[in-house]
Amino acid sequence: MTDPVHPRPQLVREHWTDLCGQWEFGYDDTDEGRDGHWWRGRDAFSRTITVPFPPESPASGIGDRGEHPILWYRREFRVAAKPGERVLLHFGAVDYRATVWVNGHVVTTHEGGHVGFHADITAALRPADEDQVVVVRAEDEPRDPTQPRGKQHSDDAPTDIWYHRTSGIWQPVWLETVPARHIEALRWTPDVPDGSVALRLRARVKRNESAAVRVVLRLGEETLADSTFRLPEGGELTERIAIPAARDSRSGGRLLWSPEHPALVDAEITLLSEGAGADSVRSYFGLREVGTSDGHFLLNGRPYFLRMVLEQGYWPQSQLTAPSGEALREEVELIKSLGFNGVRIHQKVEDSRFLYWCDRLGLAVWGEMPSSFAFSPSAIDRFSREWTEVLERDASHPSIVTWVPVNESWGVSEVATRRDQQDYVAALYRLTRALDPSRPVISNDGWEHVSSDIWTVHDYAPAGDVLRRRYADPAAINDVLRTIRPGGRRLHLGDVRRDGQPIMLSEYGGVSYAPGDELWYNYSTAASADDLVERYRDLTTALLDCAAVAGFCYTQLTDTEQETNGLLTAAREPKADPAVLREITARPARSVAAELLGLDTPER
Repeated sequence: MTDPVHPRPQLVREHWTDLCGQWEFGYDDTDEGRDGHWWRGRDAFSRTITVPFPPESPASGIGDRGEHPILWYRREFRVAAKPGERVLLHFGAVDYRATVWVNGHVVTTHEGGHVGFHADITAALRPADEDQVVVVRAEDEPRDPTQPRGKQHSDDAPTDIWYHRTSGIWQPVWLETVPARHIEALRWTPDVPDGSVALRLRARVKRNESAAVRVVLRLGEETLADSTFRLPEGGELTERIAIPAARDSRSGGRLLWSPEHPALVDAEITLLSEGAGADSVRSYFGLREVGTSDGHFLLNGRPYFLRMVLEQGYWPQSQLTAPSGEALREEVELIKSLGFNGVRIHQKVEDSRFLYWCDRLGLAVWGEMPSSFAFSPSAIDRFSREWTEVLERDASHPSIVTWVPVNESWGVSEVATRRDQQDYVAALYRLTRALDPSRPVISNDGWEHVSSDIWTVHDYAPAGDVLRRRYADPAAINDVLRTIRPGGRRLHLGDVRRDGQPIMLSEYGGVSYAPGDELWYNYSTAASADDLVERYRDLTTALLDCAAVAGFCYTQLTDTEQETNGLLTAAREPKADPAVLREITARPARSVAAELLGLDTPER
C-alpha cells in the first residue's frame, strides 16, 4: 500500500493490495491483439509503464503523445484468499473502453473513461502459490466525438483551451479479498432538519438467508447512533438513522459540515449473517444541507457566498492523474490558502481521494461531467449512462454541493434553436434531480440555460466597472438576462422569469501572467505580478460589491499547458503573494449580510 488514503475512501476495508507500479505495456495500432490472443502471452508487451499514469505523460515512463487508440497492459500478482472468500479487482478509471482478462478469462468489460468498475475474479484464479496474470485492453479513440472526453484534444498537440490526451489506466488499481457475504455499495443522504441520515446499502448474500446490518456512527470518540436492521431479501436496504445529538438545539451545530467547520461522522457498518459478522467496512458522511432560495445559495439553511476557483486537475508530468495521493491533499490546501471556500472541477471527474480531502479539510465542490462533442443517439446513451455512474459514485460526499452535467453547450451546440437538444438538456437536468434531489443542478453552465437551480454566467469582462454595471442589482441582472450576452450567447432559453434562483459568475477573470517568451492562451494579460494582483482585486471586489451576485468562480487555479491564466504556475508556485490574494478573495460579500463564517461553529 503506497497511499495512506484508500482509493475508495467511503467504503474501506482494512486489507487491500495496491496494484499500481510497474506493468508490462504495448501499443496495438493495427488492432491485432484480440485476434492474436495477446491476453495469453507476453511477447507483445515490449515496454514497461508505471500505472496509474497515462502513457502520454512523462511520469508513466512512456511519454508518447502520438495517436495510439489501443493500449494493452499486463501484470503478474499473487493473492491469498481463505476458503469461501471472494477476490475483487478494482480500477479507479480506464479511458475509455476496457476489457479485462485474468489468467486468460474475460472477467469484465466497461465503457466510460471517468468512473471506476470492478470484477469478481475468484473463479479465474489459479492456486494461491502460483502467479496470477491480469491483462487489460484499453481502447480510446481520440477522434470519436460521441465519447465524453472533456478538454482532451483530438489532435496530438494541444491548442487554445484543449490539452494533451489522457488514455488508458489513469486512476488506481487495487485488489481486495471479501467474505462470500459482503457489502457491495452504500450511499448516505443526510437530513439536517430531521437530525437523521438515510443509508442505502446493497449486499451480496445467499437467497433466503437471514441477514442483518449493524451501523455505528461516531463523532470522534462519541457514539451518535448504534442501530441494527434486518436485511431484506435481495440484499438491498434503505433505512433512516436518527441522530439524537443532531436534534439538540443547543449543541447540534457542532455536527454540521461546512468548509469552515468540516465535521465528519465516521461509520462502521457490519453485515451480520446467521448471527455472526460476515463483513465490516468503514465509511463516513457529513451532516449538511444545500439549496437555493430568494436569490441565495443556502448551506445548512443560511445564505452562503461561494468563492470558488476553476480547477482543471492537470499536472505537467502526469496530466489528469495526480502525481501522488499527497498531491491531492496539497491541492486542496493550496486552494484554501488563497481564501477560496469552493472549487469547480472543470470537465473532469476527480479522483475520489481528492473529494475525500475536500470533505476532510472543508472545500465545497461543483461536480461536472466531461463533455462529448456530438449530438446523436450514441452520444446521448454514452453520456447519460456515465453521468449516472458519476452521480452514484460521488453522491455521499458532503463537499459536493452542486451538479453540472453540461458546460457551455458543448455537445449540444445548436441548443438555442433545436427543440430536441433543449429536451435533452432538460432531461439531463431532471435525471440528475431524480437521482439526487438533495443538491442544486445547473443544466448548462455559462449560458443557454434550459432548466437550472442556479443561473450561471461566464463573463470575461476585463474591468470591474463593467461587472458592476452588469450585476449591481436585480434590475441590472434582468437586463443581462434579456439583452446583454457575455460570450455572444443567450443566457436563458425561454421564459426569463426567476423562481428564486441565485445568480453566480461561474467563470470570470482569466488574467494571464506569463513572463518570458512562453506561448500562451488567455482572456486578458497582466504585465507583471503586481498588475495581476490589481486586476484580480478589481474584478473580484466588483463581484463582492454586487448585491445580486451569490457567488463566483475565478478562472483559474493553475497554468495548464498553453493556458497561463492561473493564480499559480503549472508547478503550483504562486505568481503573487498568497496572503494578498487571500485577503482579496475573503472580503465580505454585499449580497450576504451575515455570512456563515463561524456561525455553525460548535458552542464552547
